[in-house]
Amino acid sequence: MADPVPFLSEDETLPAMVSRLAGETRALAGAEIAVYKARFGITLAAYKTAAMFFAVAGVLALAALIALLVGLIMTLTPLVGPGFATLIVVGVVLVLAVVLGLVGKSKLTPGAPS
Repeated sequence: MADPVPFLSEDETLPAMVSRLAGETRALAGAEIAVYKARFGITLAAYKTAAMFFAVAGVLALAALIALLVGLIMTLTPLVGPGFATLIVVGVVLVLAVVLGLVGKSKLTPGAPS
């Protein structure tokens, strides 16, 4: 009659079984770690690619904003002259930057409403 559980042997001692169990547990843990490392590597590569696309998008958005500001200066130039047009656009942008900075700072203080 065939052994019903082929990986168990009546001849094997308890210390040998415990030793085999420990070895198989280490092998299983090693395999699980390898799976998680592979998943992490794939996820990291995806995040790296996404970060590159976000960086390029940010640079293009900044270039578009600069083009818009130059266009505003050029549009205002016939009305108030180039110096005042530049002063108006830069002043408005700086005021907007200060307001946004203060709003951001207020979000950092403890107890600030979200």
